[in-house]
Amino acid sequence: MEIVEFRETETLGEQAARLLFEGFKTHWPASWPDMDAARAEVQECLAPEYIALAALSEEGALLGWIGGRPEYDGHVWELHPLVVAPAMQGRGIGRALEAQVAERGALTLYLGTDDEDFMTSLGGVDLYDRPLERIAAIRNLRGHPFEFYQKLGFIITGVMPDANGPGKPDILMAKRVKITNI
Repeated sequence: MEIVEFRETETLGEQAARLLFEGFKTHWPASWPDMDAARAEVQECLAPEYIALAALSEEGALLGWIGGRPEYDGHVWELHPLVVAPAMQGRGIGRALEAQVAERGALTLYLGTDDEDFMTSLGGVDLYDRPLERIAAIRNLRGHPFEFYQKLGFIITGVMPDANGPGKPDILMAKRVKITNI
């Protein structure tokens, strides 16, 4: 496996869009509901302020890719998206891609994982009422991906109430990628 800067070619761009669409359609179909939405996401991640890295097989096939945008003078990077081909998951490709961001000076990765479909106990409620208590007691009601991200080492650091409309929060998660002396 080789990790390279994602430079769009027609083939690689289409592979990246297909990977996003296929990778999320079963569990989180609202993320990229069709190939046009996935293609638009690929284009957004190729903007100059983002980085996009691709994991390629020896034959040049796309195994996974990551998009990221530096924030806070490069100490924190927003991770959006990270996707690995289903047949290649669990082999460290996502971690290898994350390591590349750490090598660029990141201390922390963060992401937002929306609850637009009331898949957690944070959806469909007024999060301005006791937000910290509600976050501490979060329950996964219908397969929301926050637990997947927790398995990758992310923790819930907060929420943005009503980010996607009334009762539809964005759950904010972060992960330390470089140990420092505090």
